[in-house]
Amino acid sequence: MSPGTPHAPGTPVRSGVPEHGRLPKYYVVKTELDGLLAELGPGGLLPTEVELATRYGVARATLRQALRELLLEGRLRRRGRGTVVAGAKLEQPLSLASYTEGVSRQGMRPGRTLIGLDRFPADPATAGRLGLSEGEPVWHLERLLLADEERIGLESTYVAVARVPRLADEFDPASSFYAYLREQGAELGAGQERIETVLATPREALLIGTPPALPMLLLHRRSLDAAGAPLEQVRSLYRGDRFSFTLDLRAPGA
Repeated sequence: MSPGTPHAPGTPVRSGVPEHGRLPKYYVVKTELDGLLAELGPGGLLPTEVELATRYGVARATLRQALRELLLEGRLRRRGRGTVVAGAKLEQPLSLASYTEGVSRQGMRPGRTLIGLDRFPADPATAGRLGLSEGEPVWHLERLLLADEERIGLESTYVAVARVPRLADEFDPASSFYAYLREQGAELGAGQERIETVLATPREALLIGTPPALPMLLLHRRSLDAAGAPLEQVRSLYRGDRFSFTLDLRAPGA
């Protein structure tokens, strides 16, 4: 295939073949595994490493490198002592909708498990982000994110105690925080969000149940209320092998 040859939308340019035409052996195996994954379908159990190495005529170390990449990309999943084909990644819209709304739209059951709810005096950085004076009380709400009981992320929310003074008494940690804010009369107006790729800390990896080497998607969100005043600061960590994000784009003036 020449560099100018058309390729299917959404596929890697030239199917990953460099201009010199030489491919690492593990990558050749990985492309051959593509057909097997399509044949097995989501939830299908892969043959053993010994069987696959024999089928493709490669050393187990080469095969493992191909499998490792497919695992990191979220196309395979470990299940017990075996490896199965993963389903499609969850798609979360980049909007001021809640996690609950985004997961529900895909026919999955959202859930959250409370890790901790603490109250502390705002440090200078937190106070600045929330439009407070240093030392004013702030809630820190940390929850594990679930989709059909699968652990897929970790969310930390910071909000002024003055905004929701009875949060510890009234709020159900398994429910939508945005729905609770609306009940308290706080309407979301706008927000800024930044996304980066990181590795989880040992604590985060343990809570989410992932290997520390698994790439994660980290979102920082600062939300404003309808009057333009800071409302919350959120740090959300999502599994890179289970999550993707979508954004609707429009031409200027459209």
